[in-house]
Formats: sequence, structure tokens, C-alpha cells
Amino acid sequence: MNRVLITGAAGFLGSHLCDRFIKEGMHVIAMDNLITGDLKNIEHLTKHKDFEFILHDICKFIDVPGNIDYILHFASPASPIDYLKIPIQTLKVSSLGTHNVLGFAKVKKARVLVASTSEVYGDPHVHPQPEEYWGHVNTVGPRGCYDEAKRFMEALTMAYHNTHNIETRIIRIFNTYGPRMRLNDGRVLPAFIGQALRGEDLTMFGDGSQTRSFCYVDDLVEGIYRLLMSDYHLPVNIGNPEEISIKDFGEEILKLTGAKQKLISKPLPKDDPKQRQPDITLAKKLLGWEPKVKRAEGLKITFDYFKGLSKDDLNRTEHRQFA
Repeated sequence: MNRVLITGAAGFLGSHLCDRFIKEGMHVIAMDNLITGDLKNIEHLTKHKDFEFILHDICKFIDVPGNIDYILHFASPASPIDYLKIPIQTLKVSSLGTHNVLGFAKVKKARVLVASTSEVYGDPHVHPQPEEYWGHVNTVGPRGCYDEAKRFMEALTMAYHNTHNIETRIIRIFNTYGPRMRLNDGRVLPAFIGQALRGEDLTMFGDGSQTRSFCYVDDLVEGIYRLLMSDYHLPVNIGNPEEISIKDFGEEILKLTGAKQKLISKPLPKDDPKQRQPDITLAKKLLGWEPKVKRAEGLKITFDYFKGLSKDDLNRTEHRQFA
């Protein structure tokens, strides 16, 4: 039986990856320090014979007994609220944490996939964004702690690949949504739905003309799995190229939820990307992958999930602090 280590396993994406690799018949070792993750996301797996959880901060030395065939490195704050509040931890997990993960992969002779992001493109001057685009990032701006952390992670991963011949894969993830997202993490989709459920007006920034492209989590997980099993070591965009403005997206959420509130505008944050749309030509050619779930379908599933949360969950914003 293949054994896979998933870092950030109690997070939104990490927990869905745990489900997928259990389904694939692998033994899953889930690792998380719970700085932004939640054990509720993986509690349905705790009694499974091929699942184990390790509470650990990957910025410290990693030691897991036995063979490890695959590593999926998804440990990182990923929402604006998190990485703006804990910028040092965000930088550390993509630098020290990635260094530890890659060193562990070298020892175990494991194939490792690291989770990068469309934020490496910054506020892009090229649209849609292909993998060959180097990006437009403000290194000292408020988002630099996240954007540059992921850019460094990619560089370190390539250095290990080229120097130590480690089998590496790099995914650049575009906006993803689905069940188990945190409602109050600052990302536009859960923010809109959370506000609708609490009876608040929906807050957009600027005039809402900035665009995003939303990929349902099941489609993303399929892309991750296919990339891991491929023999391609350079970055690959995985996301849904169906682009929509934030204003139009807010109107969709109001219609979906039946909310009577309205969209209101607040000042645009510094360095907020004006456009975000993946060029997935490479993923189609290399992996035979493209998203299947239509936005209307995915949003209904996601909204139904959020409707089932408790009042405490609807209003919860806290996260743990680490040095």
C-alpha cells in the first residue's frame, strides 16, 4: 500500500485531499499544526484504518517512521485575513516548512507536490495568466508575505529538483471553493455567503469590476491528483478559466441565497489583483484536465453546506497564534 503525507491536512483543500487519497486506497498521514486548520474537517476520517493524524508544525524537523511514497505540501495560511494577521508565520511555512518537507522527501525518496498559487502572478499585466508569465508582485506591500513566500517556495522546490534529483511537482492554484471553507477568512466567496446568511450587506471592494475565476474543489483535487501522477516537474495552472466580475458574482450570490440585502462598496485594498484568470492550455494538453462542475452547481452545494453550520461557526473568526 502506498503511503502519502499531506501537510495542512486539516485545512479546506488538505481535508479534501485526504478524502481523495483514502478513496485511492492509500494510507494517509495527515499533518497540521491547526494554526488555521480545523479538526472538524477530518473528523469523519479518524476511525478509518488507513488514516492517521499528527499534530506538528512543519517549520520544525519532520520525522515520520516507515516508507513515504508521496508528499502533498499544502500547509500555509491562504486567506487575506490570515496572512495579513500572521505574515511571519506565512513566510516561515513556505520557506522553513518547505525546506523541511523537501529534505524529508529526499530522505524518504518520495515524490512531492507543492501547492503554489495564482498569487505568484501578483496584479498581472498579462491576461489570462500562462505559466510562462513571471508576474508583477510588490515585495514590500501587504500581500508580499504571501506572494513572495509562494514564489520562494517554487524556487526552493526547483533547486531541490535540480540539485538532488528529487521528484517534484508544482501546482499553481486559482480561486477554489466548496464545502469546508471558513466563512470569515476574507476570501470573496465565503465572505459574500457569510454576509448573506447573517443578514448583512455584501461588501465588494472598489467598483466590483475586478475579476476572479472560481474552481469547484472536486475539480481542483482531480487536477492535483493527475499532476502528482504525471512526470512533469514545472509549474502547472489548475483553475477554472470562466471569469466573472466581483459585482456580477455578488449579484449571483444574492440571487442564490434569496437575500434582500444589497452590494455596498469599500475602498480597494492595496495591490488587490484587478484580473485573475488561468490559462489552462498546459493542463489540458499535459493532464487531459479541465473543470467539469459548473459554477451554479458548485455554488448550490457550497451554499447548502454553509446553511448547515451553527451560529457560532457563522460568526467565528479566530485563529491560533504561533511564533
